[in-house]
Amino acid sequence: MPTDANRQFLDFEKPIKDLIDEIVSMKNRQEKTKLDLSDSITKLEKAILDKRKEITKGLTDWQRVQLSRHPDRPYTLKYINKITDDFIELFGDRNVRDDKAMVGGFGSLCGETVMFIGQQKGINTKTRQMRNFGMANPEGYRKALRLMKLAEKFNKPIVTLIDTIGAYPGLEAEERGQGEAIARNIYEMMRLKVPVICVIIGEGASGGALGIGAGDRVYMMENTWYSVISPESCSSILWRSWDKKEIAATQLRLTAADNLRYGIIDGIISEPDGGAHWDYDLAAKNLKDFLIPVIKELKAIPAEQRINNRIVKYGKMGFWDEV
Repeated sequence: MPTDANRQFLDFEKPIKDLIDEIVSMKNRQEKTKLDLSDSITKLEKAILDKRKEITKGLTDWQRVQLSRHPDRPYTLKYINKITDDFIELFGDRNVRDDKAMVGGFGSLCGETVMFIGQQKGINTKTRQMRNFGMANPEGYRKALRLMKLAEKFNKPIVTLIDTIGAYPGLEAEERGQGEAIARNIYEMMRLKVPVICVIIGEGASGGALGIGAGDRVYMMENTWYSVISPESCSSILWRSWDKKEIAATQLRLTAADNLRYGIIDGIISEPDGGAHWDYDLAAKNLKDFLIPVIKELKAIPAEQRINNRIVKYGKMGFWDEV
């Protein structure tokens, strides 16, 4: 987790930044003058917590999109390493190469061996380039499917952690069958005999998210979004400009609350006040505490019934009229 000195702040987080700067200034003054300013510092620290709660309550849809992209936000590997005891990463699709944008492997979750799969964006410029900003190629989705089949072979539940702005749209990706790879994953995930739990931990965009997003249960972290298109791309298509992205964010109904209301997801996982980037440990604990009972619940259901429930679940989504 970044220190106060290294934190990055969004526009609407500026009041928190001002309070943190004041604390840093006060600590420096205390060190130089030897005056006891601990009471004042404690009051400011409480003011920061209060401000984080206040900001969380008044977030707009666009601000939640911004929080989902916060540069300090924990990514897939951070969550996996926080909630598992002995994660073993597995590599390659056994066909083309290992896609660094898609990670996966076995890890122990309170004594239960689980296959974790998810997109990884990278934590700095160098790793973001290596991870292709979390945009997987076809081999990434084929790697994910290989790992799902491996989990099925050993009868282990699967947890996917979704955080991507979309599958990689490059020419070479299309030449290697990007659309087919995503479609194949959705088809195969519907028929997996083991429990499948999908969690949007950041951005859940388009087919890039759906490629590892078809499961018995789909959940969203509190400050994430899930939609067929990003607000910026929607704005550029409808209004020929990114200036309407805030309106698009509202009209797309992409927040966790909206997706729950329309039956797209099954629940919302709470985050620390102000967003997951403020407390990695608490964010990971919330995720872990949420997953454990769901895995137990799904394991108690016979495989064939689970598959049938999964098919029915997705078949009921959407709105239509019969004439």
